[in-house]
Amino acid sequence: MRSNLAIMVVLLAASTAMAQANAGKTPAPAQGTATAAGPHQPMAKTKEEFDAYNLAASKTDPAQAEAAADEFAQKFPASELKELLYVRVTQFYQQQNNSGKVVAMGRKAIELNPTDPIPLVAVASALVMDTRDSDIDKDARYAEASKDAQAALDNIDTGLQVPPNAPADRVALAKANLRSIAYDTLGVISMNKKDYAAAEQSFQKAADLMKDQPDSVVYLRLSVAQDNEKKYQAALDSANKAAQYAPDASAEKNLAKQQQDRLQKLLADKSNTSAPAATTAPPTPPPATTPH
Repeated sequence: MRSNLAIMVVLLAASTAMAQANAGKTPAPAQGTATAAGPHQPMAKTKEEFDAYNLAASKTDPAQAEAAADEFAQKFPASELKELLYVRVTQFYQQQNNSGKVVAMGRKAIELNPTDPIPLVAVASALVMDTRDSDIDKDARYAEASKDAQAALDNIDTGLQVPPNAPADRVALAKANLRSIAYDTLGVISMNKKDYAAAEQSFQKAADLMKDQPDSVVYLRLSVAQDNEKKYQAALDSANKAAQYAPDASAEKNLAKQQQDRLQKLLADKSNTSAPAATTAPPTPPPATTPH
């Protein structure tokens, strides 16, 4: 659901760019000024540029779309539309769960527009998803992911390219979605650094932003963070929500049930003994799941 919302926003922006270019019979100005309605909408300056963009944007195979974006960028190095093509390719690779390509294409989009939250969120979540404790560049990857996720949060209201006619409720939902992904990503980074208090705060924000469309994985991660802080009742409450919202027979459902069972037993044992909680076995987080 989250990725689909992000795709909806960028495709709306791309459609607007094409409509603006197609409607104008004379070249549009190269630059625009951000207004209260949002940032300058990218436009083609000539019909040739518009036609080339339209052709590149018609590619639906990720590899072909990537090649078309590179070709367009080489032919029109000053075009405002390059970023839209690279964001589009980034999201094609997201659909394939090709995190390496998501990072590569997203970085190109960020280089062209460092305030667009869509590629910032895409790169941040892909970096976290693909990073392992054994990676020698783990710290650098987490640092980049954290920087991108925070930049997305800082620029969602001003950097998201939203067409003037976009429904306000959909824009608000898309912004909440992007914020939730960014906080979820920051939470995963904190969790991997064993900063469970920071992880709990980030996961709670991610969950609160999507109460109308709750995400079982976020609640599961929140439960694990609270578990590691020995907030066992809060952890159980979060695990219950994870189990409630997880699809039947899914990995998330199974992990949530395991977490429920563990916490219920721990709380029962704690209520039946005078031994301090610190003597119980330390919580074991469930396997890492893909940020989404």
